[in-house]
Amino acid sequence: MASRSSTITLYSREACAHSHRVRLVMAEKGVASYDVVELREDQESEDLLELNPYNTVPTLVDRELVVYDPRIILEYIDERYPHPPLMPVDPVLRAQYRLAIFRMESDLYTLCDDLESTPAVARKARERMTELLATLAADFSSRPYIGEEFSLVDCTLAPILWRLRHYGVELPERRGKQLKKYARRLFERPAFAQSLSAFEADMEQPDVG
Repeated sequence: MASRSSTITLYSREACAHSHRVRLVMAEKGVASYDVVELREDQESEDLLELNPYNTVPTLVDRELVVYDPRIILEYIDERYPHPPLMPVDPVLRAQYRLAIFRMESDLYTLCDDLESTPAVARKARERMTELLATLAADFSSRPYIGEEFSLVDCTLAPILWRLRHYGVELPERRGKQLKKYARRLFERPAFAQSLSAFEADMEQPDVG
C-alpha cells in the first residue's frame, strides 16, 4: 500500500479495529497509492507524537492536513474521494447514519480493550458484546446492508464482526440468521480482503455460514 507519489500516510496498528475500518474505506474508494506506517502494539513513534498530540491511531496525514479522529477520517476520505459515495446526500439520513456510527463506537468499539484484558474483565465484555449483538440482530432487516446502500455504517461494523471469534464472542443463535448473512456479504466484498492486515488475515474467521 505504498507509492513514491503518495501524498497520504496512514499511521495504523495491525490489530486496531479503528485502523481496520479506515483501511476498509480506503479500499472501497479504490485508493491504492498511500503509505501505511504499521506500528506494533507496544511501539511508540516520535513522528506520530509530533503529528498527533494524543499519539493515537489511526492518524491520517494528507499533505499539510493531519486528521486523528476515526470518524472524521472516514468522512474526510469519503469527501476527498467522492466515488463511490459512502454517505447519503439527504441531511436527515446523514444525521441518522452518523448517529448509528456513534452508537457503534460507543457501544461496541469501547469493549475492544476489555475483550483483550484479564479473564474476568474479558468475560464481562463478551457478555455485553453478545447482548448488544442480540439487540442488533433483533432489529436487523432483510436489506443487503444496514442502510439503503453500502455505507460508512457498514464499514464501521465490519471490523467488529470480523473479530468476534478472536474475542470469543458468538453471534446470537436466535434471530441471528440475517446478521450472519449480512456479515458474510461484508466479508465477501473484494475491498474487505484488501483491507486486512497480516494479523487480521490470520484471525480465525467468525461463523457466518
